[in-house]
Amino acid sequence: MDVSLAMWASTILALCALIAADFFIGGRKPHEVSLREAGAWTAVWVVLAVLFGGFLWWHSGAQPAGEFFAGYITEKSLSVDNLFVFILIMAKFAVPRAYQQRVLMVGVLIALVLRAVFIAAGAAVIGSFSWVFFLFGAFLIWTAWKLVQDARSDEEEDEFEENRLLKAVQKRFPATDRYHGTKLVVREGGRRLITPMLVVMVAIGTTDVLFALDSIPAIFGLTQDPYIVFTANAFALMGLRQLYFLIGGLLTKLVHLSYGLSIILGFIGVKLVLHALHEAGVHVPEIGIPLSLGVICTVLAVTTVTSLVASRRRADDEAARERVDA
Repeated sequence: MDVSLAMWASTILALCALIAADFFIGGRKPHEVSLREAGAWTAVWVVLAVLFGGFLWWHSGAQPAGEFFAGYITEKSLSVDNLFVFILIMAKFAVPRAYQQRVLMVGVLIALVLRAVFIAAGAAVIGSFSWVFFLFGAFLIWTAWKLVQDARSDEEEDEFEENRLLKAVQKRFPATDRYHGTKLVVREGGRRLITPMLVVMVAIGTTDVLFALDSIPAIFGLTQDPYIVFTANAFALMGLRQLYFLIGGLLTKLVHLSYGLSIILGFIGVKLVLHALHEAGVHVPEIGIPLSLGVICTVLAVTTVTSLVASRRRADDEAARERVDA
């Protein structure tokens, strides 16, 4: 897809305008986000993503549009897994509910900037070394296997482990022991101190980079166009804040999510390996975007249904045991 500098600039400006509108309309004043508000904004971001995909179809044809939708759905599904960790972070830092939307907004913006750096680096590497597809494919297949192993494990991850950058920030810059509204820095006793608000924002933004280690190779397995990779990530991330409040209570019911994500990552990993072999001159079949999009949507739909059924059965079994014990 041929993207001019003007189109890049227009897209970034439009995204900045959307983020600003989101902030001034829904996030300027700290408050507890209701399900109605979260649902409305989630629908807005999904509609905007669909409209952008339609624009790509009109501008460049079905192939780029299909790549965008496949990338967007993949990044969106992987970002749902991020929400589990975000909940742990919010609990660890005891973020008041009224401030959680501000934390998520700034944290997501940090994540978007860092992902843009990752995308630029990935595009440069792919442009110079085609064999990197073998590495990306092998990494995704290994990640898929690890997700299955983690899902089968009886151990539950109930604590958030701080990354090195966050530990360095906390060690180098002394912080207050309580929140001061939405202030990031305050002055106490004649010295400047950072607040827990700034610390948790850094935690959200930098932790997302760890998830980008598999999501970025995954979307490059669907398209090698940096413009599509960036916009798919942007639309998936920008709706993440509202999704957090909308389905936060339902996350524990998605018990088969890890299995679904492992299938998707493994499928894309195989797609990357086949593409790498094809680029090396080996005559192997390649997986097209229509098939990729179909597999991704089918896996997510089946995973959601089986998760809800399993959760319902588990709840019924627990209720039955309670009646017996009583």
